[in-house]
Amino acid sequence: MTKKLICLAMAAMMIFTGCRGAEAPAESAPASTPASSTGEAPAESAPAATENFKIGIITGTASQGDEEITQANKMKEKYGDMIVTATYPDNFSTETETVISNAVAMASDPDVKAIVWCQAIPGTAAAIDKVRETRPDMIFIAGTPGEDPGVIDPKADIVLQVDEPGCGIVIPPQAAAQGAKTLIHYSFPRHMSYALIVARHENLKKYCAENGIELVDVTAPDPTGDSGITGAQQFILEDVPRQIEKYGKDTVFFTTNCGMQEPLIRKVFEEGAIYTLQCCPSPFHAFPAALNIDMSGHEADVTYMLEQLQAKVDEAGMSGRVSTWGVPCNMLFVSAGVEYAKKILEGQTNGTLDDAVLRATIQECAEEFYPGIEMTVENYEENGNSVANHYLVMSDFVTF
Repeated sequence: MTKKLICLAMAAMMIFTGCRGAEAPAESAPASTPASSTGEAPAESAPAATENFKIGIITGTASQGDEEITQANKMKEKYGDMIVTATYPDNFSTETETVISNAVAMASDPDVKAIVWCQAIPGTAAAIDKVRETRPDMIFIAGTPGEDPGVIDPKADIVLQVDEPGCGIVIPPQAAAQGAKTLIHYSFPRHMSYALIVARHENLKKYCAENGIELVDVTAPDPTGDSGITGAQQFILEDVPRQIEKYGKDTVFFTTNCGMQEPLIRKVFEEGAIYTLQCCPSPFHAFPAALNIDMSGHEADVTYMLEQLQAKVDEAGMSGRVSTWGVPCNMLFVSAGVEYAKKILEGQTNGTLDDAVLRATIQECAEEFYPGIEMTVENYEENGNSVANHYLVMSDFVTF
């Protein structure tokens, strides 16, 4: 299969999918230099144990997807004042200065020694550069990057991401098993300029053909454009019935955008079509809002969520036509990012950024969500070279 995601280690770190950004300057190299795109690990060791430290978490607001901010709040409940949180603006693509200034403000507290960023939207690399001007020691962990590997990998210490190319391989056979004859792929030019999204799309074309599925590309409005998230969601609500009228109910729908998932799931259930996987796989991603599932008191309870989803599938008569992952990937990246940064700052990694410790931490955090799950973790490869600090994760499907 292709690569799968999680984390390797190198020198001091920080962090935050939706989209990608511009290359940051090469000057002012951080005290702990991240691994190069050729996979070479830095010679320096990680910082020694720190007595007083805080870990920052930067996420989006609930409007694009509430999982990251929910998990950030969970980590604050767990560790109290050790955790500080902030959000980036919904319209981050046109508010890069705000993205940068929010990170700088968080780093202005000298006790903040690491920043976990999820999703690591466009502008994250530039924000890291700006922070490192005054805080070269900062640890950056970037989850679900919205910038291409060549932009974010040299800046962040650790990059965590779903194995998007790998999803392009596993989605078609899963969809075929669910009865799909057609796959509708919703995206827009900004997303279709991202390297890993393009790689997933190329694999979707290849493996849809091998599994007897017709791939149909449909251009949707960009949620960061003039019509905003509301316009993008309205387009999905109107277009799904049109596509089903044309291609029939044995159609699986996929979109590259988090904000479109809720209306997409709602219409798929109403129309009796097929839904295989989100762009950011998770049992929590858009399902509760789309299907009116009350999550009060169960915000991170995977078992409860899977039970509720099964009930909704049964109610809709869609057995075998709905699936997702049992592990919420973005919540996993927030949790694993915090726990790994904590181990580094407490000196548990024996003075170095330890790949084995990172991989173990990812697995431990995944099992907290879904006991017994085994995540596949591989390093991203560029031009045949393994990138030491960029991890791709993959999980099995849960089919209802």
